Amino acid sequence: MTQMSGVMDSKLYEYMLSKGIRESALLTRLREETAKDPLARMQISPEQGQFMKLLVSIVQPQTILEIGTFTGYSSLCMAMASNDDCHITTCDNDESWTAIAKRYWQEAGVEQKVTLKLGEALSTLDSLANEGKSNSFDLIFLDADKENYPNYFIKLKALLKVGGLLLIDNVFWSGKVADSSDVSTATSGVRELNDALHKDKDFEISMIPISDGLTIAKKLV
Repeated sequence: MTQMSGVMDSKLYEYMLSKGIRESALLTRLREETAKDPLARMQISPEQGQFMKLLVSIVQPQTILEIGTFTGYSSLCMAMASNDDCHITTCDNDESWTAIAKRYWQEAGVEQKVTLKLGEALSTLDSLANEGKSNSFDLIFLDADKENYPNYFIKLKALLKVGGLLLIDNVFWSGKVADSSDVSTATSGVRELNDALHKDKDFEISMIPISDGLTIAKKLV
C-alpha cells in the first residue's frame, strides 16, 4: 500500500536542522546575511545545501555549472565539498548579490575554483556551447527564473556530459505545480520542465521532497 510521506511540522524541522546537518560557521553567516534581503527566499535551505555537499563529495565532479548564483550559498556548498581540481562556472545577472558571493568564496579560500558569468543566463549558455562546451559538464544545478525553465532545460541537456547529473531546484514551486488553476508564467515554466523531463527517456530521474522540491536527473545518452 502506497502511503504519502508525513508533513514536517516546525518542531520536527528544527530537530532535523539540529541533528541532520553540520553547517559551517561561514555558511551560517552567509545564510543569516542573506536573510536580511527581501528576496532571501531565493536562497536554498541549509538541509538542501547539506545534501548537495554530500552529493558533490560522492560524485567528485570536475566541472560544475550553476544557473542562478544569488548570494552564493549553493556554489559555496559545492565548492567546499569538491576536490581541488574542480571548477565551477556560475551564472547570474545581479552584481550586488554576486558581490556577496565573491566575498564568501574568497573567505572560504575557494575563489580559484569559481568563475562568475554576469549577464543573461540563456545568452551565457549559448556562449558556452559556441566555445565548445557541449557535453562537458559533470554536474549542473538550475535555480533561476522559473518562466525560462523549459528553455534552460534544452540548453543544459546539450551541455551536460553523458553520465552527468542535472539538479533542478523548486520543482514543487510551493505546491503551485499541482494547482491546475495556477497558470502564471513561473508556475507554467516549472510545470512544463517537469513534464518534459518526465517524458525524456535520455534521463533517469528522481524528484525528491527536500525543501521546495529537488529533481536529480542522470543523463543516460
